[in-house]
Amino acid sequence: MNPEYQWWERFQAGNRLLRGEAYYFAKRIMDLGIVLLALPLWVPVMAVCALLVKLEDPKSPAVYVQQRTGKGGRRFKMYKFRTMVRDADQLKEQLSHLNELQWPDFKITSDPRITPQGRFLRKTSLDELPQVFNVIKGEMSLVGPRPTSFSPNTYALWQTKRLDVLPGITGLWQIEGRAKTEFDERLRLDIAYIERRCLRLDFTILLRTVWSVVQQEGA
Repeated sequence: MNPEYQWWERFQAGNRLLRGEAYYFAKRIMDLGIVLLALPLWVPVMAVCALLVKLEDPKSPAVYVQQRTGKGGRRFKMYKFRTMVRDADQLKEQLSHLNELQWPDFKITSDPRITPQGRFLRKTSLDELPQVFNVIKGEMSLVGPRPTSFSPNTYALWQTKRLDVLPGITGLWQIEGRAKTEFDERLRLDIAYIERRCLRLDFTILLRTVWSVVQQEGA
């Protein structure tokens, strides 16, 4: 990995002030505190995003619900704004030959299933905004490994370590390589985060995520 991206190595497990249940409790308080303090911001933004999605396709729901794998391998319903056509799941098999990442990941740069509004929502990461409800429900955290759509049975043994913590809306791989990163490399970043996790690292990742989104929008 390029040394310039290894800023997170300065966060070492031995330097953590809070450990175990104390850290998880403090992180939960931080998650809920940030979500509630940002309520006047994300509620109107979410309403506008939902309206844009509905105007594009009034017959389809604005929020897409997908089964994801969370802590301990438990499956849960994750929320996103719908960014694809209604039959996107059925078209996935037909487009499998265009997949640019190692299976079970799936990515096509110019995916024909993505709607015009969906491209905007993805570019700005606003499609992930409904996941604040997953955070409120305790199924996700603001920071952690991204939950996968495939089941835990797909994981190799060394990869299951990422299931030791709550999945997050953002994480190390999103600010390091985003969707361009292969699954094994993302797993290594997830494990690096898990081994170093602390409130200071969580807050740093949140700040870098905001900056990453701003850069994406301006690109």
